[in-house]
Amino acid sequence: MQNTKILNSAIFWLSQKRWLIIATIVGALFYLMPTPEGLTAEGHYILVIVVIAIFLIIFEPIPLPAIAFIVLILEVLFSIASPNEAAKSFFSDAVFFIMGSLMLAVAIISQGLDKRLALGIIRLTGNKTWKIVFGFIGISAILSSFIGEHTVTAMMLPVGLTLLRFTNADPKQLKRLTPLLLFSIAYGSAMGSIGTPSGGGRNVIMLDYWREFGIANITYLKWMSYAYPMLLIEIPLATAILWFTFRPKHKLMDTAIRKLKLEVAKSGKMTGREMSAIFIFILVFLGWVFLSPKIGLGVVALIGVVLYLVFGLIHWDDLNRNTNWGVILLFGAAISMGLQMKDTGAALWIAENAISTLERITPNIDILRWFISVFLTGILTNLLSNAATVAVIGPIVLNMGGDPIIIGFSTAIASAFAYLTVVASPTCMIIHSSGLVKSKDYMRAGWKMFLMSATVLFFISKIW
Repeated sequence: MQNTKILNSAIFWLSQKRWLIIATIVGALFYLMPTPEGLTAEGHYILVIVVIAIFLIIFEPIPLPAIAFIVLILEVLFSIASPNEAAKSFFSDAVFFIMGSLMLAVAIISQGLDKRLALGIIRLTGNKTWKIVFGFIGISAILSSFIGEHTVTAMMLPVGLTLLRFTNADPKQLKRLTPLLLFSIAYGSAMGSIGTPSGGGRNVIMLDYWREFGIANITYLKWMSYAYPMLLIEIPLATAILWFTFRPKHKLMDTAIRKLKLEVAKSGKMTGREMSAIFIFILVFLGWVFLSPKIGLGVVALIGVVLYLVFGLIHWDDLNRNTNWGVILLFGAAISMGLQMKDTGAALWIAENAISTLERITPNIDILRWFISVFLTGILTNLLSNAATVAVIGPIVLNMGGDPIIIGFSTAIASAFAYLTVVASPTCMIIHSSGLVKSKDYMRAGWKMFLMSATVLFFISKIW
């Protein structure tokens, strides 16, 4: 009996950890292969770590912090970096930015501004459903430019659910309206994350790479001047795609709006705490615009966190409990891998081989660079996190030649094309957590969004 229990436990463990075992076997095979010509031993080993990390991030057989620790351990064991060098590569201003922005999200959401935000959007859009969808996409996109897509989606999801609940208590009666509203939040937030450096961690990663590689020092406003024209073009196009993909029966939302106004009226006027929370975030935004070139995005975000704590708008226990520390560690691991790929020459080796391989298809080197920087990034970002994708792809595309600013922007922007799968981005996972959208709905609308975004990016990169 005891032996049977042990055997069953072993079988259960193997079934749960099969992707950990597969990742280990694949990594071992890559490790035992002869070092390819033109690649250093350290470059070979960092590619082994990248392959293992990709398997673990996609299938997540172990918690995210454990994956980050594995990256750190292997970098030291393979003599790619000393313990202090590996630890240093894990922490940078980009990591502090992610940590600070996650904490800011907790502080903002704790104030419960969702119903007031919903009513504010309705006052701008009116009661027609297509206008509300346009408003959701536009507001989500603009907000996520400054406070991050995961923050905005977390704030806007209760807004969408409130309107759906006030429209009809039976979800079966809202089969088309539900995905329409929820995807307008998720896709709007994903699109908007390209707008500014503070819109997403991968933007900060690209800024760090430009700075580390001695290419350029792009300011906050300069980034906006490159990215915002594309975002403003995408908003109406995304509205049309989602509307014709999920054309709802409810063309007006009068009932929901009346109920929403009653709920807000019951809450009374905006409190001093809510006003203070908004004021502090405005200060953080101004700091990102005017102070980040000198003290960094991360330090500005942490100043905002300190202000929320000092004025008692959030307690440390709440921040500690609700901040996703695993994401912060994995983000640091992704940056570390990217820097090691650059330092060991692995990124340059991949870039040269990718170009020489694709030259057999077309001799136009500009098309090759664009294809690698956009489509390869767009596909990987639907499998990995967008930050991990840019951390890995960034050093490769910046070593391909051509204008590193245009290629870098194209790569960072393409990492926002996370429309195809549930795990593509935090925005997709957050709306899926509601239990009201199905996995097939992502592909139903996502491929159209992907092609639209890639097409707009192509023309913007050529004319702007």
